[in-house]
Amino acid sequence: MAARTHTRTHRPATDAVEVRLPWWAVALPALAFAALLLLIVEPGQAHAATGDPAIGRLLGHILGLLPA
Repeated sequence: MAARTHTRTHRPATDAVEVRLPWWAVALPALAFAALLLLIVEPGQAHAATGDPAIGRLLGHILGLLPA
């Protein structure tokens, strides 16, 4: 009894790579980033301060977290 052979279907080779992500693969990291950014801002300091620029405070926090 002869065994049946299976033929493989070959797709044409393409140079482009297509990557499709689900919607939550982009939304969840964006939400996590926004939540962490809101944790940096103190609740009483949510409005723009005229005396202390927010960028300077943010850089100060980042430099404080880095090892010496």
